[in-house]
Amino acid sequence: MQVLARVRSRKLSGYQALLATLAGALFMAVCAKVIFFLPGNPVPVTAQVFGVIFCGMLLGSRCGALSQITYITAGLMGAPIFCGSVAGPIVLAGPTVGYLIGFIAAAYMVGRLMETKDSPSFKFACMTGLIGVGIILTCGVGWLVIWPGRPFPGLSAWLVGAAPFVCLDAAKAILAARLVTRRK
Repeated sequence: MQVLARVRSRKLSGYQALLATLAGALFMAVCAKVIFFLPGNPVPVTAQVFGVIFCGMLLGSRCGALSQITYITAGLMGAPIFCGSVAGPIVLAGPTVGYLIGFIAAAYMVGRLMETKDSPSFKFACMTGLIGVGIILTCGVGWLVIWPGRPFPGLSAWLVGAAPFVCLDAAKAILAARLVTRRK
């Protein structure tokens, strides 16, 4: 727990922060391999939301957001680490770009909120995780509205990009909160 406190409080050396960031990016790549599609939905169900919330809670705002930036950058540069082993800039034409942007914002916000408490409670961590889920889903739905591939106008973007995922993603946030605050 002492290491977690140091990570969250940003009291890491440059080398330690780099390792924490790379570990978070690698964890996201693993989470992207847990994937399935709901019938008729272009947006996959993955473990990535769990990964984002967990990284934000565990690594804090700076390393949490940097881990997401590192993950996305590696994927855009050609590493087959996005869901479905997609790689390269082609992902920018897909339906998940908004969620990727949301990963960065959510990891930062979750980490920032967790940094406000020396010893965050499970309840606080759950609320923080749910805020992160809201950020991810909002960004994802926002992209689906303007997605050049097949835009979903208005309510249909929410029905495709958020409604099917709300309960699953809330459960992922609660699991992340439980793992991070297991002794509280």
